Amino acid sequence: MATTAPNARPRVNTFSSGPCAKRPGWSLKALADAPLGRSHRAKIGKAKLKLAIDLTREVLQVPPGYRIGIVPASDTGAVEMALWSMLGARGIDMVAWESFGEGWVTDVVKQLKLTDVRTITAPYGELPNLKKVDTKTRDVVFTWNGTTSGVRVPNADWIADDREGLTICDATSAAFAQRLEWNKLDVVTFSWQKVLGGEAAHGMLILSPRAVERLETYKPAWPLPKIFRMTKGGKLIEGIFEGETINTPSMLCVEDYIDALKWAQKVGGLDGLVKRADANTRVIAKFVKENDWIDFLAVKPKTRSNTSVCLKFTDPAVTALSADAQAAFAKGVAATLEKEGVGLDLGHYRDAPPGLRIWCGATVQARDVKALMPWVAYAFAAEKAKLKKAA
Repeated sequence: MATTAPNARPRVNTFSSGPCAKRPGWSLKALADAPLGRSHRAKIGKAKLKLAIDLTREVLQVPPGYRIGIVPASDTGAVEMALWSMLGARGIDMVAWESFGEGWVTDVVKQLKLTDVRTITAPYGELPNLKKVDTKTRDVVFTWNGTTSGVRVPNADWIADDREGLTICDATSAAFAQRLEWNKLDVVTFSWQKVLGGEAAHGMLILSPRAVERLETYKPAWPLPKIFRMTKGGKLIEGIFEGETINTPSMLCVEDYIDALKWAQKVGGLDGLVKRADANTRVIAKFVKENDWIDFLAVKPKTRSNTSVCLKFTDPAVTALSADAQAAFAKGVAATLEKEGVGLDLGHYRDAPPGLRIWCGATVQARDVKALMPWVAYAFAAEKAKLKKAA
């Protein structure tokens, strides 16, 4: 185990799970064409917003007929729009295995107060038994990639092709790094600040024709705030999905998103982005295999995220500690990495088991992950030495 500081350092030390690392080579100069001081309703503003939508469709390979809209309040806003506008028409299966999925359960059960709801859950590190999910007759809400657990669904084979309900998928840390099976998804949401490293506060809402039909034929029993309303007179407000946003977007953030999408095209589109994220994660998998004191939080290899990689410490000296002491230990490791300037924002999510969370999305370079991992060993050794000294 490393007792001396490594010589190599990551060139870029931002490994936060959101907002995430900017694309390689990014600088403020990339935003020079942003129409600042202009209305988003002006011709130039609408054109920029429409370009962002069109590039999203191209890079993510979204099928024709699916609407793509830019909406307020990041991924949270996009998910809430779907939940409040579409649920209640039939029974719902809520699938959750980490904090954000559990948050959607709370919204549906305690805020919307819907009663025909089944919750299908699993602890951190595991996936629920997806065979229990009724994707045939009920609406289904789930996250594709659990950002705070590092556990993702390996595919969408468990979703019925002839489903009667809707599938609502929070894909915020999966989009642009994992292949989404559009024929199985009716509502897909994500935010700019995840895999492409965009800026916060803007969400994306993608609707299948079946989701549009639900919006146009079903009226919820509760009032909808203005920013949730996607229909008028029983018809979809098409302008929302052509760049006419519900509220005022930041044209600077729009420009930044466009820049990231153009970069994505240059590195091979979706295939290139997936390869980059996979390569980053392989670096960590190799490190884990070589060190018996650390492991993935995700129990099964096929469910391991290639973006929000969550790790746990398995050294007996650590696992023997109380839960609070384990959390303090993990925070100590993250603090050392930050103090050394080699890895920022690597701490576990507040509700997740103690450990580290390393963002490995497409904007991160594999060479930086490779340079980081010896520092993780060094920080762990330093923190463990403190335990021995205190004993």
